[in-house]
Order: sequence, then structure tokens, then C-alpha cells
Amino acid sequence: MPDQNVITGEAPRRYASALLELAIEAKSLNSAEKDVKKLLSIFADSAELRAFAANPAYATEAKVSALSALVKKAKLGKLTSNFVGTAAQNRRAAEIPAILRAFQEQLALHRGTQVAKVTSAAKLSAADLSALKSKLKTSAGRAVSVETSVDPDLLGGFIVQIGSRLYDNSLKTKLEDLRLALKDA
Repeated sequence: MPDQNVITGEAPRRYASALLELAIEAKSLNSAEKDVKKLLSIFADSAELRAFAANPAYATEAKVSALSALVKKAKLGKLTSNFVGTAAQNRRAAEIPAILRAFQEQLALHRGTQVAKVTSAAKLSAADLSALKSKLKTSAGRAVSVETSVDPDLLGGFIVQIGSRLYDNSLKTKLEDLRLALKDA
């Protein structure tokens, strides 16, 4: 799984802003949002695709061609397809996942919400997810949309990233802190 906690540079934010503006002008925010989710899922599921996009040994034209074929096969909308092609043509193929995540964050802010990424040791129940959303809404001061993922390595608990804030309430981290405290003692 790709490291989704990498700090995003300025270029992905600018590209995401451009995509958001284009989607607003075209009155296609909902379809752009669906396309972005689908494309992020494709990138997340394919280590080969991420490696291909990041490999400088492949020519820009090869990346544009491959990504164009991918978006056609995924049946993405024209706006998103053109955007991916433009990003690849501008030698930003490796940054497409970061651009898409930045788009999701900017779209949430545009809608008056905020995106919270929750990673838990086990799948959260509907009641737990609802309670977490409520607490995050209180903490953030606005509506929060939650993206969940499961990482069994956490052993228990969860990690929440909302904006630049990170709340780590995982058993793995607590055990590591305890190990370090005992080592220093």
C-alpha cells in the first residue's frame, strides 16, 4: 500500500485547485468526485501502476498513452480523463495520487466539510463510526467526511489524520512508547 501520509508539495495542490475550478465551471463536481475516488482506488490497488508512473526511465509519451488507456478502460469522465492526460504530459504522473488526494481535501473544504482519514486495527462498526464522526465534528468545528482503512499492525485502537493534525491512539504506538520508556529507565 502506498504511503498516503507523505507531505504533499505545492504542485499537487495547484493541480488539485485547477481540477476543482474546472469541475465547478463544468458543473460536474459529483462526477469528478466519483472519478477521483475510482482513480485513487486503482492507484492504491496497483503497485505496478505506481512504480510505472514514478519511474523516470519511461518516456512521458509512454506514460500519457498508458494513463489514457487506463482512464478509458475505467470509463472516467472527459474532464478527469483530460486532466490525467495533462498531468502526465506535464511530467506529473508520479504525483497523480497526491493530486487526487489534495482534490478531495479541497472539495471537502469547498463544501464546508473536512476529510478525516481513520486507520483502525479492525473494521469499525456503524455505531463506532457514527460516534467518531460526531467527536471529529465537534473537534473540527465543521462537518467531517471520514475515509476508513484497516491496518492490523496497529494491534488495537486507531489513528486519525484530519488536516495537518494526527491523533494516534493505537496500541502499537502505546506499546512502542512503553518500550522506549522502559529502555530509558
